[in-house]
Amino acid sequence: MSLIVTGSIGIDTIETPTGKAPEVLGGSVVYFAAAASFFTPVRLVGAAGEDFPPAFLETLKHLPGHGVDLAGLELRKGSKTFRWTGLYHANMNVRDTVEVQLNVLAEKLPKVPPAYQDSRQVFLANTHPAGQIELLQQFPKAELVVADTMDLWINNEKPALLALLQKVHGLVLNDSEAALLTSETNLVKAAQAVLKLGPRFTVIKKGEHGSMLVHGDGIVALPAWPAEAVVDPTGAGDSFAGGMMGYLAAGDTRKPPTLAALRKAMAYGTVVASFNIEAFSLERLLQLSRADLDDRLAAYTRMLAV
Repeated sequence: MSLIVTGSIGIDTIETPTGKAPEVLGGSVVYFAAAASFFTPVRLVGAAGEDFPPAFLETLKHLPGHGVDLAGLELRKGSKTFRWTGLYHANMNVRDTVEVQLNVLAEKLPKVPPAYQDSRQVFLANTHPAGQIELLQQFPKAELVVADTMDLWINNEKPALLALLQKVHGLVLNDSEAALLTSETNLVKAAQAVLKLGPRFTVIKKGEHGSMLVHGDGIVALPAWPAEAVVDPTGAGDSFAGGMMGYLAAGDTRKPPTLAALRKAMAYGTVVASFNIEAFSLERLLQLSRADLDDRLAAYTRMLAV
């Protein structure tokens, strides 16, 4: 077991045109771990406060698939869990952050258990890039390192982010973030510009328009699954990354992933994310099996056949 994810654990309050979900389990590592665990065991590093509900901890202990090792989860006495409140508009590509309480995220980074230091596949979920670098230094045997980022760090911590990009194999970000980072409005050019900053490949998430990969060996563009109903888009990007990295970690990772392997991984990521948006929080993912993912992947593959 060597896939590890670091990032945020949160309590979310979400309102969409379909309804409202107060104080539900959220956070980047939560969605990632739930998605990746369908393919391989996952190690989780993150921190929550003493207000973290026991029911949420039970959910993390009993995720479907191969499960999640929680030895790297800190429940800190005297601290409060990260909280986010979001409001989605009729066009659910548009949302407002109503409130953010950083709480434990503003404190020192969680400790990485010594047993985790042999991790070979590392996903650095969205957090301060200096923190991502500090965490990465604790995985000397890492063979595949992929990071996520956001506009906040691009705008305010760009030197640290550029230093991080020299140390990772892949970067995952959305279309607006790619344009902001590179000053390129054309996404192909933006992704190519990212490769010049250090990574071997770049995955750009485009929401309902799918995703695009730019790699030294070529370009892959995949559409989204044609969802009939979207209940809650929260965590879609993290579950996409979890599905992608979970598939890669379950295969032969003793060498950098090929373009073909990354294409298949993106397809699985697309499928996992398509389930995630069908309900609030982890509700839909908790109902799934690997067979459900494989069935939808088969339908997705038939849809793409020409």
